Amino acid sequence: MKVTLKLFASLSGYLPAEKQGNWVQIEVPEGTSARAVLERYKVPPEQVHLVLVNGVFLPPGDRGRTLRQGDELAAWPPVAGG
Repeated sequence: MKVTLKLFASLSGYLPAEKQGNWVQIEVPEGTSARAVLERYKVPPEQVHLVLVNGVFLPPGDRGRTLRQGDELAAWPPVAGG
């Protein structure tokens, strides 16, 4: 199935070469979780602060949730500001 992976800020460096800016459409097996996609691209869990699926926040305990065809998975690192 196809899903879109979007990685923001410093995480975008983990996207494959075929990326389009900060996103890439990927093929994953049925039953793949948000966590499994991030692991597949070797995104360090400690660098992932926010995760959204289709614009809805996914708390850390729910990142094992199964993705569906056409889902958009987005992740951001912690952000500091002042």
